[in-house]
Parts: sequence; C-alpha cells; structure tokens
Amino acid sequence: MPSQASQTCVALDGTVYTHSQSLLSDLRLYRDGKETPYVVRIAEPIAAAAKKIAPLNLGKQGGRLVFDAAMPEGSYNDIELDLAAHDFIATVDVFGSQSQTGGSSTKIGTYTIFDFTREKLGRSTVLHLPESDFRYLHFRVDGPLKPDDVTGLSLTPSAEAKPHYVTAAESAQVVQKSRETMIEFSLPAKVPVDRVEFVPEAQPINFSRDATVTATPQKTNQSGESREAEASTSSGSILRLHGVHNGHQIDEERLSVDPPVSATSDATEWVVKIDNGDDAPLALQSVRLQMLERTLCFDATPGASYTVYYGDPTLAAPRYDYATLFTPEANAARAALGPERDNPDYRPRPDERPFTEKHPGLLWTALVLVVVLLGGIALRSAKQL
Repeated sequence: MPSQASQTCVALDGTVYTHSQSLLSDLRLYRDGKETPYVVRIAEPIAAAAKKIAPLNLGKQGGRLVFDAAMPEGSYNDIELDLAAHDFIATVDVFGSQSQTGGSSTKIGTYTIFDFTREKLGRSTVLHLPESDFRYLHFRVDGPLKPDDVTGLSLTPSAEAKPHYVTAAESAQVVQKSRETMIEFSLPAKVPVDRVEFVPEAQPINFSRDATVTATPQKTNQSGESREAEASTSSGSILRLHGVHNGHQIDEERLSVDPPVSATSDATEWVVKIDNGDDAPLALQSVRLQMLERTLCFDATPGASYTVYYGDPTLAAPRYDYATLFTPEANAARAALGPERDNPDYRPRPDERPFTEKHPGLLWTALVLVVVLLGGIALRSAKQL
C-alpha cells in the first residue's frame, strides 16, 4: 500500500473471472470488516478510439499525389491512410505546420506504404509518426497512386494511450495437420479473450499467413445440464516483412488477430489455425490468448490491508458514488493480488424462498391428492344418484 492516502489500482487476473459471477457483480472489497467502494476499469481497445479524418486539397503536383489533413488538438503518432488501390508500393513525405496555407512547415519523416496482394505478402498503409501536435499535416506521395485512391485517414491514440493486455493462456503445443498449423486451448469459463497473439521464431524472416480462431462454449450450463454448444469463428492474417522491395526498405509486423465477436463469455474450448498454403509450416514459439487489462481502483489508506471477496451468486452489482465520480490519476499506485484462497468465515445464506418454491414436488403431490379426492367424491355421488 502507498505511504499516504492515494488512488490505487490492482490488476484482476483470470482466476477472479472464473470464480466470480457474470460481469463481476459479486465482487466486494473490504478493509477491517468495512466495505470499501471501488471501480473496475477496462483498458479501451485501440479501434474504439480511432478517429476518421477527411483529406483536403487532393490533387497532383509535380507528378506527385498531394493532400492535406486538419488534425485534432492534442498529440498523436500512428496514422493510417485509407486507400482504395491494390498492388502498389509508394513513398510518403509528411510535413507539419500550424496553419493550412502559408507559414513554415517542418518535415516529420519519410515512410513506405505498400500492398502486395498479388504476392500474398499483405498490406500496410500505416505511417508511424513520432509524437506530434501539428494542427495540419501535408502529404506528398511518390508512387502509382491517384487522388481517387485516397478515401481518408484514420488516427489512432498515442503510444501512451494504447491499452495494456495480459495473457490469459499460452501454449507452445503445435499440431501440424495437412497444410494447417493448429493450437488448442482449454480455458476456464467467463475468462474474457480480446486478442490472439502469435510469437514466431526468427525464421522465416518474411511471411504472410491467414489465421482463424474458433471458440466453443462449455457444453453444460451452470446447473450442470447438457446443452448444444455453438462455435463461433473469426479470421485474420499475420504478417512479418523485412527487406528492400523495389528500392524501398520495408519493416512491418502484425502478429495478432481478433477473436470472434460473437464468442460468449462461457467459451472454454479455443482452436487457433494457421493456413500455410504450399509453404513450410510456420515455426512458432507460442500462441497467447490475451485480455485487455482489468483493474480494480480504490482510495487506499496507508498501511492498511484489503481483501477482495467474490463467488456469492446471490449478490447484485454494487452501486457506489465513488464509481460515478471516479477520475483516474496518472500517478495512481499499483498493487497486486495475493493468492486465491477459500473464505473460512463463509456461511451459506438462509434460503428465504417461499415454501412452495423450496418444495415444488410437495405442491404437485398435494394437488394430485386433491384431484383424486374430488374425483372419488364425485364418483360416489354419481352412484348414489
């Protein structure tokens, strides 16, 4: 714990999700027997924060494609050019200024973009700019691109704003089946998976392979009853490209794919496949199922010890003013969870359900007896009449 009262955050691991209720509704934080308000923060995915920017003044100048872009206030770095063209390689010079016309401009850098669809070596139109805050960017493209090929720009957060991932499961057990490299995972239910990361060996230096991820829910529900499990699948590609192509130095790596969007939180069986085509199987050090970091944040008292409780299915999600008014601090202290253990003081809650809900069989038995009794009385009355 920090030496003085301050905001403190602790990362939640997959064990907490496995043994807690859906969406952590039963999670409680206590200090000396007193409940402590908290908030659970989830790192935002990069795609959710991406910003689209329309190109300005598209045209040709001196045989080069040129255009401008009005940038939002604040810092930025990675910019992706949205291009409709395929099978090309081009060089992009980027300049920055504080005004759209007139005044001086500063050269930020020169970048290579490419699309090697025909060669099955992937595509990259991302410009990895250094941290910049220019209000306007000016682009000069030397290559076979036309003004109609530029449909826009996508701005992603700076490196400091990118989310942090933690590994939920990792495996190096690879199975080769025909042209496919296959890796299987068994993951506890309710553990979220937000991306699949590949860790290839140093060789081959260059590759581009298609990958699929299949997630299958557990075949029994919470009551232990069997049910039909429907798998969901996503696809993507992984790429590593280093070398000189047509006089351009290219260094590009994309080594992760997204899991199925429709994969439910109770998916337990995961299968990752890489299509090698006619190439040699891709050598892998490991494959990782990763989740966005979830952190439990609260105001810590110096020297105090805190305990996290979970696993009570009768609890609803708490509602704290602390969570509503929470403002994250850049210098928040970090803490770590200790090992999980059973709560020795736990006692099952008394069953407060009505008698009829506790013993539905008795109710039906009583109803049957009443029907039989009434039937007997009616039959006896009919004989007397």
